[in-house]
Amino acid sequence: MFTPFSSKIFPILNGVQTGKFLPVPVRRQEEADMGPWEGGEGDQGCQAVGRWSPRWVEDSAPAPSCSTGAFFIPYFIFFFTCGIPVFFLEVALGQYTSQGSVTAWRKICPLLQGIGLASVVIESYLNIYYIIILAWALFYLFSSFTSELPWTTCSNSWNTEHCMDFLNRSGARTATLSENFTSPVMEFWERRVLGITSGIHDLGALRWELALCLLLAWVICYFCIWKGVKTTGKVVYFTATFPYLMLIILLIRGITLPGAYEGIIYYLKPDLLRLKDPQVWMDAGTQIFFSFAICQGCLTALGSYNKYHNNCYRDCIALCFLNSATSFVAGFVVFSILGFMAQEQGLPISEVAESGPGLAFIAFPKAVTMMPLSQLWSCLFFIMLIFLGLDSQFVCVECLVTASVDMFPSQLRKSGRRELLILAIAVVCYLIGLFLVTEGGMYIFQLFDYYASSGICLLFLAMFEVLCISWVYGADRFYDNVEDMIGYRPWPLVKISWLFLTPGLCLATFFFSLSKYTPLKYNNIYVYPPWGYSIGWFLALSSMVCVPLFIIITLLKTQGSFKKRLRQLTTPDPSLPQPKKHLDGGTSQDGGPSAAREGLIVGEKETHL
Repeated sequence: MFTPFSSKIFPILNGVQTGKFLPVPVRRQEEADMGPWEGGEGDQGCQAVGRWSPRWVEDSAPAPSCSTGAFFIPYFIFFFTCGIPVFFLEVALGQYTSQGSVTAWRKICPLLQGIGLASVVIESYLNIYYIIILAWALFYLFSSFTSELPWTTCSNSWNTEHCMDFLNRSGARTATLSENFTSPVMEFWERRVLGITSGIHDLGALRWELALCLLLAWVICYFCIWKGVKTTGKVVYFTATFPYLMLIILLIRGITLPGAYEGIIYYLKPDLLRLKDPQVWMDAGTQIFFSFAICQGCLTALGSYNKYHNNCYRDCIALCFLNSATSFVAGFVVFSILGFMAQEQGLPISEVAESGPGLAFIAFPKAVTMMPLSQLWSCLFFIMLIFLGLDSQFVCVECLVTASVDMFPSQLRKSGRRELLILAIAVVCYLIGLFLVTEGGMYIFQLFDYYASSGICLLFLAMFEVLCISWVYGADRFYDNVEDMIGYRPWPLVKISWLFLTPGLCLATFFFSLSKYTPLKYNNIYVYPPWGYSIGWFLALSSMVCVPLFIIITLLKTQGSFKKRLRQLTTPDPSLPQPKKHLDGGTSQDGGPSAAREGLIVGEKETHL
């Protein structure tokens, strides 16, 4: 089944000094305006975490259908066998090659450079549609500066005769609403914010207020990242840490609400019988990929700005654990508020719970209307959501820029070209995004969310990533490279996962996802026309097809026999740095370095030859 893609530490990033290192590549020294993470190693930790943490409001905790303590058993199995290994693989690959997602895979294995291109395609889709969430959050934030929250009552111009104020109606705790009645929160979302039409065939007019919010989001994003990772790193010191303060405030408020205890028990209570349900295992696996931002190119791009001897292994372990810990704590916030809502409305928790955008823009707005000082809690929540969304968008754009600059260095590394490239990306994505802020734009948004960056696409790419590193490039060879960078060999389970566990689990989950595929339905009601599903499948296949397509293209373009072409296209770039022990020529009689060591030639990027 296609699952929607909806999921902070400042690590000490100094390298492990174990003896005298050989000359190593320093990231993009020719880009003086960008440079490596000089004096800002904490910046990288902030920016890296900023990419995958924002999705806690959508998928940090298990969905109500699988919100039991038993969910964490498959979650942690995938965490150790897929999450950490693939996360570390992508970061280490970027640090080792000093390249973005496309050129990094091209240097490791030219035959499989389509992996990087596929991740760029997914990242491009994310740049178009993910920022729409930021526009919605800005709209809600501006709407919160009123004497009464506009989604509290049914007395507004956009409300219909079917609207029922659940806060003021009699018998609210026991009565059952007719299917003909809607809540003011839902009507504000669908009629005031979206102005939603009857289907994707009717896009309707442009929602100019959302278009302005989207423009504001892109302007903020552009001026925060236009000078490169150094500037972005300083910005995310605030945007990545402030939401943690908000999370703590919401947690304290949530656990003190009536009914919060029941919600937390619902969240943690184990139901081991659910382990027999393959859907729980699939949900756990795909959630790991979503929340860790795996196979989207951003981890490789961020890793490429590391210094060569940065201890990326330690950083990845810390960030993975912190990411999951944040999601776990966020689950308490979510389910404590859901428990409160369930008690107030006299309904089971499973009936008041929402998932995806509905959690952030329906369930939480409904919850704050039940609290004292509702405007304050609404502002705090949406400010937090905006900062988290900005973090994600920063890295989405930065990774696309990094990949583009590395693919066309002679054209894009000139002075001023980077700013123009970011401006072009922002303008193009904004213009395309205008289709998503029309009255029927929500239907297009759902297609992007359900297909373009679906779990099945990420699983497909993850399989090829680990197969390329472990079986084509060589797991032992890559371990030698990692040892050369950090000074020691990582935990053996990581290599075992690359070789067997990760590809096996990804393959099984991939085919199970295909077998359980169900077509997208908006609100589980609206069925898309056949051409709508065709667009969705095009979005999904456009990334996955890059891998086999470029295998065929590179084989056809290369001269020689098939065996010779295959050998040539699976041979790593000779300019890549070689492990010190492979380059040691022994020691001379006087104990000094041999001629093999002294004769190393340092190129423009100080690469080993």
